[in-house]
Amino acid sequence: MLKKITLGTRQVEYNLTRKRIKNINIRIKSDLSVSVSAPNRVSVKEIENLLITKTDFILNALDKYEQRQKNSPKPLEYKSGDTVILFGEHMKLTAIRAEKNEVGRIGGEILLATKTDDTELKKKTLDKWLRQQCKGEVIRACEKVYPYFKALGVQYPEITFRKMSARWGSCRPYEGRLCFNTELYKMPRAFIEYVAAHEFTHFLHPNHSKDFYRQLEMIMPDWKERKKLSEASY
Repeated sequence: MLKKITLGTRQVEYNLTRKRIKNINIRIKSDLSVSVSAPNRVSVKEIENLLITKTDFILNALDKYEQRQKNSPKPLEYKSGDTVILFGEHMKLTAIRAEKNEVGRIGGEILLATKTDDTELKKKTLDKWLRQQCKGEVIRACEKVYPYFKALGVQYPEITFRKMSARWGSCRPYEGRLCFNTELYKMPRAFIEYVAAHEFTHFLHPNHSKDFYRQLEMIMPDWKERKKLSEASY
């Protein structure tokens, strides 16, 4: 159910869903949508009173996502002049015809060479290269943080990759496996190291308990600052 509410000087539209839950939950997504789930017994007035108390939180989140959208490069057309984000840097794409499909980096420029001007071929060639860059950087980050965990008896895990919609990484402690988001190539290297340390810490503490964060801070005292880098990389 779509509803509207005035928060501060801004009118905000939110989607209200009734569920069998105990508390009211508010979620602001990167597409600027606001979702509210609430117990059946709670009135709309109670829900909106809560939203009003969360005005600063909601508006700040919306402002953050709006700014990210403004700073995000336009969707790739795989043409010269496009912008590609690589490890937090905005890089110029130059597309050329060549005898071999390949990608290279020259300073702040990415050179995309393909046998034809077919957009799908260009996309496939560039995506493959970006995945390779991602895997290489994630492995480097894992190897950098691993000595700390090795000293605590953690075996080096199996590292896998896949595209994820809501997480940068995941850990399966009892399977000895870590999985990382292939979109990490967009993030600064310091953020990738934070993700690696975060996921390795789950081998010691499977949940996000106080002990988990104490352990993470021991290996990476600046993890909070590194985590924030994901917000500034677009």
